[in-house]
Amino acid sequence: MKPTSRRILALAGVAAVAPLLIAATAQSGDPFVWLEDIHGEKALAAVDKWNAETMAALTAAPTYEKDRVEAKAIMDDDAQIAEPGQVMGDVVTNLWQDAKHTHGLWREASLSSFKAGKPEWKTLIDLDALSKAENQKWVWHGADCLAPDYKRCLISLSPGGSDADVVREWDRTKGKFVDGGFELPQAKSGVTWQDSDTLLVGTDWGAGSMTDSGYPRVLKRWKRGTPLSSATTVMEGAPSDISVGSFAIMDGDKRYVFVTRATSFYTSRAWVEGAGGALMPVPMPDTADLHGIIDGKLLAYLNKPMGEFKAGSVVSWPIAPIAEGKAPAPSLVFAPTDKQAVQSVATTDHAVWINLLDNVSGKLLALKPDVNGGWAQAVASLPDKATIALDAGDDKNDTVFATVQSFTVPPTLYAVGADGKADAVQSLPAKFDASQIDVEQYFATSKDGTKVPYFLARKKGVSKPAAAFIHAYGGFRAAQLPTYLTTQPYRAGPVAMWWVDEGQVYVLANIRGGGEYGPGWHDSALRQNRQRAYDDLYAVAEDLVARGLTTKGKIAVSGRSNGGLMAGVAVTQRPDLFGAAIIGSPLLDMKRYSHLLAGASWMAEYGNPDVPGDWAFIRKYSPYQAVKKGTKYPPVFFYSSTEDDRVHPGHARKMAAKLIDYGNPVYFHEYRLGGHSVGGDHGEDAVRAALIRAYLDRVLIKGDKSAP
Repeated sequence: MKPTSRRILALAGVAAVAPLLIAATAQSGDPFVWLEDIHGEKALAAVDKWNAETMAALTAAPTYEKDRVEAKAIMDDDAQIAEPGQVMGDVVTNLWQDAKHTHGLWREASLSSFKAGKPEWKTLIDLDALSKAENQKWVWHGADCLAPDYKRCLISLSPGGSDADVVREWDRTKGKFVDGGFELPQAKSGVTWQDSDTLLVGTDWGAGSMTDSGYPRVLKRWKRGTPLSSATTVMEGAPSDISVGSFAIMDGDKRYVFVTRATSFYTSRAWVEGAGGALMPVPMPDTADLHGIIDGKLLAYLNKPMGEFKAGSVVSWPIAPIAEGKAPAPSLVFAPTDKQAVQSVATTDHAVWINLLDNVSGKLLALKPDVNGGWAQAVASLPDKATIALDAGDDKNDTVFATVQSFTVPPTLYAVGADGKADAVQSLPAKFDASQIDVEQYFATSKDGTKVPYFLARKKGVSKPAAAFIHAYGGFRAAQLPTYLTTQPYRAGPVAMWWVDEGQVYVLANIRGGGEYGPGWHDSALRQNRQRAYDDLYAVAEDLVARGLTTKGKIAVSGRSNGGLMAGVAVTQRPDLFGAAIIGSPLLDMKRYSHLLAGASWMAEYGNPDVPGDWAFIRKYSPYQAVKKGTKYPPVFFYSSTEDDRVHPGHARKMAAKLIDYGNPVYFHEYRLGGHSVGGDHGEDAVRAALIRAYLDRVLIKGDKSAP
């Protein structure tokens, strides 16, 4: 799930589980509501039983151990892109994980050596050593180093991978945590440097300080050398808000501090600090996303039309008048065509960078102000029909680092200049023979006539219908884009590579609800129109059948989080079409979702099930309520984490219990740690990859529909 914020008090909402369980049982008579008790003895006993049955069945597969070893070797391979986390003056940072450093090394290298492709790394924090010394499994959640000297950093570390983390101040010049420095206890907090001795902090301040969604409702200013309890209030939101937070943007050497109040998942208001710390409203629509400042111009992306500017455009306002309390007129920076979608916007000191999808194919633009007050464009000389990810920017040299890949092209890191010239910094060796694989883009026709794109990979020379594996998401504006077949987006590593090598068909579907064609592609599947996303998925599956690539019942659907909801809907609505389903960290009980952990933050996407009118359309697809006695469903593989503090593990548990109770086979694997990402290191990810491979072979290829 796309988070509005990634921090809250650990397991927020767990303390309230008991009354919630009583209320849920009284209102709905749900016989499996006890599985929502995250750490309950009875619930964990059921989880342990299901885990043991699944492990016994799938680890007995002749390919399991070989697959697990191969998956881990691929993930741990030293030949991996050293993705730049942040460019800080003349150095670049990176988080590195391999077989010897499962938790990771946070390290830095000189910018010049990095650009030359021969980085000279210096370790800043060894997370494995820190975890051992503190007897805690620390998972990296990032570093915020204060510009322009970057000497002091706020380090966020999660125990076990949950969204909640601790924040500690780090001295880069001394290479250690600051004695008596800023430190926040474990929570889903939002923290911003105001200056070297002041932080803006949103966290759990005690009773009533969190929103209904479980995020910070109160933002305070905290001065160095004072207790956290003495911090003074800057802004308070309403309990119904998603969160109140802050962030800072550099424009050259000038720092602008912003305060935000997210009133729903897709609406927020923003203020910039003016003279004396006064908060001045930013005159952009509450549906727009703020994306940076360049040469005194504040940039925003429009999710809805604004006057003469259409949705999907990038516009700008002069920031100086805004900081003085004025509301200047906006100007157009970039407007996409109907087949284009802006994926991300970044700035360096004198250039705007727009990562664009053009009919779901990546394109990177560099825009610089021209003499006529407009913007001159340069198209980066990057490979065509590939996926582009912006990693970090070198502000002073107007350069960005971008990683480019596709199903068959391994990741390559480029340094791209504002003139569009791109130099390869690092390219990974191939993990398989791409010359033996065909990659195609097709378009399926959905129920309402909409053309839905999907990407397909299969081995050359395979003419007979094969088993198909479809991965999709369909929500929260998140476009699904092709990545190398060893690193697919459902946290299953090389499963797609193995699948294609066996002669099967792998598909990535660009169903509505994502951002593949801009805001309209997302909005068309919101709330009461959610069924359109699922109809798009069925259209893709049926298009594969019509093309003779597969047959009904030989199709696996895969999705995680919101995609897990999609896969759950697919199983319950079309058990005739799908023969298997891989469902990770899912939302499934849509009657209860808004009362569980961060669920209330997603009502702008799905609706409010407590409102009768909303429940009328939600109940039509809610998977947990859709499971019926007497219907035979395909065997499902659930994977999740006990410590997922974003999507409640009770969703997967209850769905599994109900399916089993009605006589359906279920495979189930819940890690104790790992948070929403499920699995805290490569070893755990490799186990899951091997389990999924064994599950697909057993259920879809061999047709074994028995219980594990």
